[in-house]
Amino acid sequence: MDINIVAIQPIVALIAGILILVMPRLLNFIVAIYLIFIGIVGLLGPGGVENIGQRLGL
Repeated sequence: MDINIVAIQPIVALIAGILILVMPRLLNFIVAIYLIFIGIVGLLGPGGVENIGQRLGL
């Protein structure tokens, strides 16, 4: 099964939003995790791990 990264981002955002509504004290933690997730997805992108060196100029 091939999961598209673009399809995962809205699901993660919805889960994070629901958790923030239910437990507002987790806001900083949830935002930090979300930003790390988006950063990793942005680095990996469509080519995945194979092209990360090329994108970083290595």
